[in-house]
Amino acid sequence: VGATPELLVRLSKSLITSRVLAGTIRKTGEDERDLALAGSLARSSKDLEEHEYAVQSVADALTPLCRSLNVPETPFVLHLSNVMHLATDVTAVLSDSANPADIFDLASKLHPSAAVCGTPRDLAKRAIDEIEGISRGRYAGPVGWIDSKGDGELALALRCGQITSDGKSIRIYAGCGIVAGSDPEREYAESQAKLLPMRSALEKH
Repeated sequence: VGATPELLVRLSKSLITSRVLAGTIRKTGEDERDLALAGSLARSSKDLEEHEYAVQSVADALTPLCRSLNVPETPFVLHLSNVMHLATDVTAVLSDSANPADIFDLASKLHPSAAVCGTPRDLAKRAIDEIEGISRGRYAGPVGWIDSKGDGELALALRCGQITSDGKSIRIYAGCGIVAGSDPEREYAESQAKLLPMRSALEKH
């Protein structure tokens, strides 16, 4: 169960959209303060570096399949209820030679992106297997729908939890992108902010 903000890929006929989220700051609930924080996020070299890795991984995956690709030069700040993210909407048009590609073909190229795995992908996956110490289960996996024509929409399972088979407990997940400029205490605080939507929903019930 969950409510993810991140679109892995949407395919409508030959039009592809992917929303990349990487680089995060917690909101305070005070409009003026949050506006200043949004500005600092947009200028943060650490967060911009993290975001660029994620955007580049999406662009690299789509380029061989597409006849046109649009990647905005700078991200925008996406405001959610408790955090703000750097966001980039990547759009593309499938090349004729890529048809009949369906959304699962695209997902297999895009996932896992640098936003949830790291880069270079193979090295990052090995490092995660060695260091992370837990099974992610369905966390950060694709979730969505597909129609009979192969079009559809898949999101990344973030801001989510996995209910145990007996239905008596749930494990909730959050993660952060780690780059050279990351500070452990700030990354931990970011992960706690990302857990808030699920924790709040569970506490209400």
